[in-house]
Amino acid sequence: MFKNLECTTCLIRPQTCFNNISETDLKTLNQSKLTTLYKKGQVVFHEGRVPTGIYCLQSGKIKVSKIGIDGKEQIVRFAVPGSLLGIRALVSGREYRASASTLEDSIVCFIDKKTFFGIITTYPEISQCILLSLSDLLEEAEKRMTSMAQKPVRERVAETLLLLNKIYKTENCPVERATISISREDLANIVGTATETVIRILSLFKEENLISIVGRKIVLTNIDALKQVARFD
Repeated sequence: MFKNLECTTCLIRPQTCFNNISETDLKTLNQSKLTTLYKKGQVVFHEGRVPTGIYCLQSGKIKVSKIGIDGKEQIVRFAVPGSLLGIRALVSGREYRASASTLEDSIVCFIDKKTFFGIITTYPEISQCILLSLSDLLEEAEKRMTSMAQKPVRERVAETLLLLNKIYKTENCPVERATISISREDLANIVGTATETVIRILSLFKEENLISIVGRKIVLTNIDALKQVARFD
C-alpha cells in the first residue's frame, strides 16, 4: 500500500475522468481508495469474477486478455496510466469478461463501488467522460476485428508494432521511437497468430531495416515504411 500517493497531487489525474472534482471530494476519494503495487506478471482481476469497484492505473502498463475455447490467451487491449479498468463489468452488474495483468511493475488504485457511484452521481460529467471512453474502446475493438478479418499476418504484425510504439511512448518519452519490451508470446496473442510466425516476421523486418532487436526489446527504425506495410491511414 502507498500511503503517500494522494489524489490531490496525483500527476496522472488530469488524464482521468476525475480531473474536475472538488478538493473536498478528492480528499474523500483519497481516504476510501486503496493503492497497490503490482509486480510484473501479477493479475489485477480475473475473468469471471464479480467486480466490487473499479481500478485506475497510476503508472505502468497492463494487458487485458481473454482465454479462448482452446485455452489460448487473446490480448484484447492495453491500459496505460490514467485508464480505468473493470468499468464495463461494474456498470452493467456483470462478471469480468476478461482478465487484467501487468506487463511491468504497476501502481493501481482501487475505488470501491459505493464511492465510485457516489462520485458519478455528484458529477454527471464523469459519466459523460466514461461513456466517451467506452465509445473509444468500442471503436478500437471494431478496428481490431476488421484488421483480423482483412489483413494478412505480416500487415497485422506491423500494425501491432506501431500500436505498441505509441503505447510505450506515453510515459514522457520524448523520442518518436520508443523501446518496446514485450514477450514474443504476448505479441503473437495480440496479432492472433503463432509465436513462431511472429518471430519469423520480426526477423524479416530486422533484415529489411524496419526494426532493431536486442533480446526481447524492439525499436522501430523506419516508422514510415512500417506504416506502408500495415496499410496505415
